[in-house]
Amino acid sequence: MNTRSMLLAASILAVPAVAMAQPVNGLYIGGGLGINYLQQLKATATPSASSGKFDTELGPIVVGSVGWGFGNGLRAEIEANFRDNGLHSSSPFGGGHMSTWGVMANALYDFDIGANWIYPFVGVGVGYEAETLSGAHIGTVSADTTTKGGLGVQGIIGAAFPISGAPGLSLTAEYRFMDVLNSPSYAGTTAGTSIKIDNALHHSVLIGVRYAFNAAPPPPPPAPTPAAAPAPEPARTYLVFFDWDKATLTTRARQIIAEAAQASTRVKTTRIEANGYTDLSGTAAYNMGLSVRRADAVAAELVRDGVPKDIIYVKGYGMTHPLVPTAPGVREPQNRRVEIILK
Repeated sequence: MNTRSMLLAASILAVPAVAMAQPVNGLYIGGGLGINYLQQLKATATPSASSGKFDTELGPIVVGSVGWGFGNGLRAEIEANFRDNGLHSSSPFGGGHMSTWGVMANALYDFDIGANWIYPFVGVGVGYEAETLSGAHIGTVSADTTTKGGLGVQGIIGAAFPISGAPGLSLTAEYRFMDVLNSPSYAGTTAGTSIKIDNALHHSVLIGVRYAFNAAPPPPPPAPTPAAAPAPEPARTYLVFFDWDKATLTTRARQIIAEAAQASTRVKTTRIEANGYTDLSGTAAYNMGLSVRRADAVAAELVRDGVPKDIIYVKGYGMTHPLVPTAPGVREPQNRRVEIILK
């Protein structure tokens, strides 16, 4: 296997080596500039049958492309390219230029290696390349300026470096190997003469840019964690219920009074009202006294729970302001109550 075959095979076999891919999705354009090295050219002159090799000089390469990313790492593109290399050698070989330009269809694959600053890629291409030989001679045979074309194949290895703050824009660095699969004969300046050149092998290093039009903007910074919601403010009204015709405190009533006393220390409280009520059974005069006794019982329990006596205000309302409206004489449990109000 020769050098060009190994390079192309390596490019193809590298494609499935990594599973995760940078998702270039949709239309993109690219371009690059670099240096092209053209390997020694084997040449034969007719009719003298003199043969040998042209040495070459480094020359420029320019590449432009437009392509489409499929969102899964695969890309397809059309590329236009131009290369130019000087030729020289010792007598009887000498002088001239080899200019190469053409169009390639490339298939590429981007790899996501887990580093956001670099995305390697590989690719292969095939297309048409035209070659123009000018000024070259072998002995007395000089090539006329003539253009010949042939099938071109290439392998590509490179990497993209996304530019922070510019979604879709990346710098690129790549190496390309291209083989023009022809052995053209260039007519000489004298009738009946020609110079035949074997396959042209190109090695190129390029620096460029690529812009993907549909690149998603970087994700926004995470939203700040909301501060913990403040604890709900303690209730300012508490209801203590009584048995019928009673002013004694039940176990549950004492628990509610204790909660009210604790709440008075956690909220700004300057006044606590203990308002007593009865249901609508019995007489108004009796119930007024009963409502006061109930309010006094609650106030005394508040003091036992640590509430200052001087901020407690006691009042009885008797049968007025029932919590649940009823007909006269109805024993409604929710109306037999004391309301503790923190102010």
